Amino acid sequence: FADIQKNHSFLAFSVVYLAVLCNDSCEYLLSSGRFLGEKVWQPHSCMMHKYKISEAKNCLVDKHIAFIGDSRIRQLFYSFVKIINPQFKEEGNKVKLDFLWHPEVNGSMKQCIKVWTEDSIAKPHVIVAGAATWSIKIHNGSSEALSQYKMNITSIAPLLEKLAKTSDVYWVLQDPVYEDLLSENRKMITNEKIDAYNEAAVSILNSSTRNSKSNVKMFSVSKLIAQETIMESLDGLHLPESSRETSAMILMNVYCNKILKPVDGSCCQPRPPLTLIQKLAACFFTLSITGYLIFYIIHRNAHRKNKPCTDLESGEEKKNIINTPVSSLEILLQSFCKLGLIMAYFYMCDRANLFMKENKFYTHSSFFIPIIYILVLGVFYNENTKETKVLNREQTDEWKGWMQLVILIYHISGASTFLPVYMHIRVLVAAYLFQTGYGHFSYFWIKGDFGIHRVCQVLFRLNFLVVVLCIVMDRPYQFYYFVPLVTVWFMIIYITLSLWPQIIQKKANGNCFWHFGLLLKLGFLLLFICFLAYSQGAFEKIFSLWPLSKCFELKGNVYEWWFRWRLDRYVVFHGMLFAFIYLALQKRQVLSEGKGEPLFSNKISNFLLFISVVSFLTYSIWASSCKNKAECNELHPSVSVVQILAFILIRNIPGYARSVYSSFFAWFGKISLELFICQYHIWLAADTRGILVLIPGNPMLNIIVSTFIFVCVAHEISQITNDLAQIIIPKDNSSLLKRLACIAAFFCGLLILSSIQDKSKQ
Repeated sequence: FADIQKNHSFLAFSVVYLAVLCNDSCEYLLSSGRFLGEKVWQPHSCMMHKYKISEAKNCLVDKHIAFIGDSRIRQLFYSFVKIINPQFKEEGNKVKLDFLWHPEVNGSMKQCIKVWTEDSIAKPHVIVAGAATWSIKIHNGSSEALSQYKMNITSIAPLLEKLAKTSDVYWVLQDPVYEDLLSENRKMITNEKIDAYNEAAVSILNSSTRNSKSNVKMFSVSKLIAQETIMESLDGLHLPESSRETSAMILMNVYCNKILKPVDGSCCQPRPPLTLIQKLAACFFTLSITGYLIFYIIHRNAHRKNKPCTDLESGEEKKNIINTPVSSLEILLQSFCKLGLIMAYFYMCDRANLFMKENKFYTHSSFFIPIIYILVLGVFYNENTKETKVLNREQTDEWKGWMQLVILIYHISGASTFLPVYMHIRVLVAAYLFQTGYGHFSYFWIKGDFGIHRVCQVLFRLNFLVVVLCIVMDRPYQFYYFVPLVTVWFMIIYITLSLWPQIIQKKANGNCFWHFGLLLKLGFLLLFICFLAYSQGAFEKIFSLWPLSKCFELKGNVYEWWFRWRLDRYVVFHGMLFAFIYLALQKRQVLSEGKGEPLFSNKISNFLLFISVVSFLTYSIWASSCKNKAECNELHPSVSVVQILAFILIRNIPGYARSVYSSFFAWFGKISLELFICQYHIWLAADTRGILVLIPGNPMLNIIVSTFIFVCVAHEISQITNDLAQIIIPKDNSSLLKRLACIAAFFCGLLILSSIQDKSKQ
């Protein structure tokens, strides 16, 4: 897989930079889209935010919105009002909403619009207009009525254009009718007539300005909505309530997205301005790219001078054998050069609004079919393990790999809305943390290496990408919640085991006293965890202290961090305890870890396998029967370890199961952290709330291309992180301390700049 990745990395980046196309998401919102399922509307190129009452009122405070037209516009008005106030009660003068009954485009409508052009105080901030069906009905669908409609709309077009220079003006095109349901006195209103009136309105309003595009916006998306839902109409003319609500929400998005800037409302949003830190990061990466290009040109010219020369006597080529080892500076510049290009792609995908975004929509098939597909692939690509110990390296990579793939499918399919799937995914996240406890405890217990180099290596590998993304994407550290979680737990494990007395396997060899001392340490750790879990005030005080608050606050408080930490509070402790018990049993040769051998005697192995399968299924049945997410989350920290331990025993008790692993899953497991973090911006979109669309109109091809690029980028970042870790974190302690001083100074500067930015935003 690594060879395939290298061969296709260039192709991936070529596809990316060729695929960049600017698009007007606001125009698409008003004119195109499709239904996901029955009632979820998806605009063509962007994400639509569902506004709450408080958000709508906040956006429209001190605004005047006017609807002018016939009964269809009146229904749209009612649906719009319902977003702000479902009870239709007056809210003082904070939001002024008017409906003006003008069912025909005639002198009466023209006079009303003219008043607005002459009176700047009375002029609304938003005008929604439209009419035609009454003209068709009253004049029995005559051609003379259409001619008169054209003349009338021509006369009001300049007035609308004048209003559109300072207000938002929308002309609502006529929706189709369901002719079979129309009453006898409406039979003359045909879809053919409606199309003719719409064509006239579009042609005249778009040509009202000679040298530039009209400022009057065509609200044509309601036609598409009506085509799918008009069959549900009660009278064949007026749309069902759900369709009108969709149109009203589109209007709300068109006007309010640019004001409130919701994360999951990418339609009509301008590109956010670059912060000072982002500008400095852009300068740094630009200098790195320039520096590497200069270095490369010089190196290539030097290489040309050492070309093979021809021996005049023998006629054979002599080769100048010169070993030129790659310098640390070259690796550093090359790494930052590649990282700069990758970060430019991240920014384009999720900040610059160059690529399209769509809302998620969950169906059972969108989650379970990809799960079955990757399961088949994982089983197909299998190899023998190098060792047959419990949770050997290949097996843990495999475990992380398939869990990460399932989590990715869970995120892109929007499966969090389905509670049984959510509860099982929570177990997978807990299993990652279980491995954190198991892996780090095993390392410190066996190696006894509590040196600063080890700590810095782990912290660098965990946090490098996230720190860069915080700078480039202007996101808080806590936004990438999993990395702060594993970082804090690593430090807790390190402090617990490194504090006096340092108890390691070599010291405790055959001595129960030291084993008891270690269990005592773990007992105090458990008490500490319980104290923080049930004392929210103490937890918040600790993490609200500066500079911790800069790392762990989200939206001005640390509640999200407390919730995330508390949700899996015991599982790392469980991982540490499991590692201790396993290594103790292994030391006493209680386990049979030979190739093909069951872990215990046949009777014990069969009994434990039976218990494990029952426990595994029992947890799944409980999780599938969950009705309330809050109640299930409360029980999750205590019971998640049941399914984790059951899986470990099922996977490791049979000797043949320990002897093989899936190389497919293991490959993904080696870059699981990068996959988890990169998905936020270059596979998903709008900070995981939507889906990135590189190829519109073809969801299957889009997911193939975006996934290919996403995996290539994650693999490349993994390589960059490993290369930089070797250079930035040297083994020599004196050099390392100097580097740490520089890193500390860098973070101090970053915190100061961040504080200045926060104050300027306020």
